[in-house]
Amino acid sequence: MITRKSIDIDGKTLTMETGRFARQASGAVMITLGETMVLSTVVLADTPREGIDFFPLSCEYREKTSAAGKIPGGFFKREGKPSEKEVLSARLIDRPIRPMFADNYRNEVQIVASVYSSDQEHDGDVLAATAASAALMIAGAPFDGPIAEVRVGRVNGRFILNPTFEELRTADLEVVLAGTTDSIIMVEGEAREISERDMLDALEFGHKHIATICTAIEAFATEAGKPRMVVEDVELPEGIEDRIRDLSSNRLADLAQTVMAKEERAEATKAIYDDILEALAEEYPEQEGLIKRIIHDYEKDAMRKTILEQGKRLDGRGLTDVRPINCEVGLLPRAHGSALFTRGETQALMSCTLGTKQDEQIIDGLLEESRKRFMLHYNFPPFSVGEVGRFGFTSRREIGHGNLAERALKNMIPSDEDFPYTIRLLCDILESNGSSSMATVCSGSMAMMDAGIPLRKAVAGVAMGLIKEGEQVAVLTDILGNEDHLGDMDFKVAGTRDGINSYQMDIKIKGISFEIMERALEQARDARLHILDKMDEAIAESRADLSKYAPRLTTLYIPVDQIGAVIGPGGKTIKSIVAESGAEINIEDDGRVIIAAVNGENSERAVEMIKRITAVPEAGEVYTGPVKRIAEFGAFVEILPGKEGLLHISQIDFRRINSVDEVLKVGDMVTVKLLRVEDNGKLVLSRKALMEPPEGYEEKESSGEGRSSRGGDRRGGGNRRGGSGGRRS
Repeated sequence: MITRKSIDIDGKTLTMETGRFARQASGAVMITLGETMVLSTVVLADTPREGIDFFPLSCEYREKTSAAGKIPGGFFKREGKPSEKEVLSARLIDRPIRPMFADNYRNEVQIVASVYSSDQEHDGDVLAATAASAALMIAGAPFDGPIAEVRVGRVNGRFILNPTFEELRTADLEVVLAGTTDSIIMVEGEAREISERDMLDALEFGHKHIATICTAIEAFATEAGKPRMVVEDVELPEGIEDRIRDLSSNRLADLAQTVMAKEERAEATKAIYDDILEALAEEYPEQEGLIKRIIHDYEKDAMRKTILEQGKRLDGRGLTDVRPINCEVGLLPRAHGSALFTRGETQALMSCTLGTKQDEQIIDGLLEESRKRFMLHYNFPPFSVGEVGRFGFTSRREIGHGNLAERALKNMIPSDEDFPYTIRLLCDILESNGSSSMATVCSGSMAMMDAGIPLRKAVAGVAMGLIKEGEQVAVLTDILGNEDHLGDMDFKVAGTRDGINSYQMDIKIKGISFEIMERALEQARDARLHILDKMDEAIAESRADLSKYAPRLTTLYIPVDQIGAVIGPGGKTIKSIVAESGAEINIEDDGRVIIAAVNGENSERAVEMIKRITAVPEAGEVYTGPVKRIAEFGAFVEILPGKEGLLHISQIDFRRINSVDEVLKVGDMVTVKLLRVEDNGKLVLSRKALMEPPEGYEEKESSGEGRSSRGGDRRGGGNRRGGSGGRRS
């Protein structure tokens, strides 16, 4: 049976439908907004996976190019591996849904969202997450939902729900948020130096509509859904919790109150686990996983209690303290810019590379093909946390963290017109103990300044945490890895001294208030200003000059109607300029020409060649060019590329010449003066005008300029041939 539910949200109709598509999935919902349609399917495995201590959830998001009436590019003409956009969209589904499942649920769950129709106005990502939530409710999953997800933009001071792509281009704020009827559980977005108050207002606006959508999903699931699955509590062996508490509580409490480095703490924690496992091995055989899980719960309780009751953190800091910071720039001599940012036991090494238009990334998706001139790539090698791991692919986490840092920095780089370089930032995390993405923001800002990019303002970031037990609340500044793992919130905020540029929040509990978020934002602002002060000590403004290894870009403008002349038939002219000058040349539709060269000499050569092609011949100017053709009445000389003029036989010399080839041959270089440009565009040249007349010489009335014109007419249309060369210009 087909069930359909439509609601109005901020003037737009959102429709959910089930029972028509993918009927063998555990749950399937087709969601529609405008003419964008996304199908989210859910499959729940019948039995738990044995031997695992995590929830096996996988989320996939795909944008079918047929949804926009396009055929995929490439040789195979079919969709390949997911794009960066698809990976980021899949994360927007996973992050709010994962924490809403029952703690001990171990059945595999797979969510697959596919965009089947795109109206080129509404993004399918937030629709996919909402549809996935509805599909989980219909499937009867042990899911503490529903959740809904929306995008909020602000254009001209007005908040817009699920704005179009066109509206987002002029928005000064974009935020994706997910939540339940009474709380927000995920935030992701970017802005142009907005205030903390602006951000809270956007979240409140979005959450109001989330609550409306969640209510509709509940009604939809009541009508079409299956009974909710009951997950049985794990039955513990008698007395095991008491035994583990006796063996671990004092040691874990002491450990939580002892200041240690990350590696030292890891070793001390492992020793406690090993001792307890050994002590209980005989009494509780084959229960190693369960014992570890119970110890972990006591470890979490000990850390949280120390923070809430004593205001003391694992590394001895107070709640609002930032770890020690060290900043260095210019460490990598052949990189165009570099920076090393170390905060506590988190360290990011950033390199900045400047490229040309040809280095831009081509983005091909549902929308029109576009180009990207600023890229930030983030790597998290396993050695950064002292582990052995696999290399060879970029994880979803690396893509997500890199995107967050990129969004923090991208609005601070100069425009393409002011700085026509392609910019690539490459970050390697060399150590990690929390907030490596925010270390990436800081190192990226410094590396660009070191490269001589005229950055508008420096950018820094910090991660905030939360410990909440009932009415007891502690907001933590600059969280450690353990505080993220054992805490209730990871709230990353990046920006300048004047406002917020990007943000990402994941919450593991229900019921966080806007008052707590406001407190976290204020602490984040104080920390950001402190970090910026430390960064200024290393580099306070962009360097005046680029690295000697960076390409040199020169920009000039040519008339739009001259673009074809510079390119030439089949690109012949521009290819010859590139080959002769050694420079790289890019021409924009507005006539802007960007020349990239490894040195000034190559650049100047290319500029001169282009100027010669686009120059307008001016009467009275002197030119040197090759003889292209010889006729009975004179020679045709190319004074500028593609521009020929007639050097009449009478204008070659003061002495009488019976035949042009007595003096000139095809290919000879000759210097001439342009006497005039006739109304029909013909160019009248003179070699004689640049020579000293012989003693006693008198100009005859029949010679000179007048003769050149009459001679052309008298010689059967010679000037027409000469003029045609001018027309070809």
